[in-house]
Amino acid sequence: MQGSANLNVMIKAARRAGRSLVRDFREVENLQVSRKGPGDFVSKADIAAEKIIREELTNARPNYGWLGEESGFEAGEDPTRRWIVDPLDGTTNFLHGMPHWAVSVALEHKGEIVAGVIFDPVKDEMFFAEKGQGAWLNDSQRIRVSGRTRMADCVFAAGLPPDGGKYLPGMLADLARLMPQCSGMRRWGAASLDLAFVAAGRFDGFWEYNLNAWDIAAGVLIVREAGGMVEPMRDGQNMLDDGHVIAANADIFGEFAGVIRNRD
Repeated sequence: MQGSANLNVMIKAARRAGRSLVRDFREVENLQVSRKGPGDFVSKADIAAEKIIREELTNARPNYGWLGEESGFEAGEDPTRRWIVDPLDGTTNFLHGMPHWAVSVALEHKGEIVAGVIFDPVKDEMFFAEKGQGAWLNDSQRIRVSGRTRMADCVFAAGLPPDGGKYLPGMLADLARLMPQCSGMRRWGAASLDLAFVAAGRFDGFWEYNLNAWDIAAGVLIVREAGGMVEPMRDGQNMLDDGHVIAANADIFGEFAGVIRNRD
């Protein structure tokens, strides 16, 4: 697929950051790590990757705003556009030597995500989409959500709160309702890749609570462009603000969402 200039810049930035992260991943035992909170680590590799992405994007579009996991929010001269970046989604996997983590870059315009990139450097898989242009994997492969229509045939993904916390009881209740009705559940620890896998038909659905905008911004667009549905957990919520999200192929979404939302 021939992408826009913005998309090409995003892909270039993600690939460059991915190369840096892969080098550090090979030396994971030597990384110096600081603790930010329960289950939430930050490494020198993470910070370096965000610096690389910011350098690439800012050089190309110096007037755009910025929202990054490590450096936070910064308004741009153009108030209608901002980059939303997670330089290393799946940090705990990364630090434990598990090859399931990604770089996520999204472009927001007037409050709407218009381009998104999720790069898995270990597997060399680049998922990307632009609004109205479909979803793609590695330049030439168009991706679509799965066509499964029976809950019993579906595999779903979810994120569990790493520190327990107030969302754990609800998640356990969700699992208790869903697992008897489906083929399987996965908890792989990288929300961006969970959404990318829904878009590619590998997972049939995904839900999680209390995520950050940078965890899901790119994935939300990619799923939608792959023919899937993504919604807030409750009416009136904003996914990028509150971080509660549910996604699935269009055929199964209603039944799946009904199970997850039925907490009464």
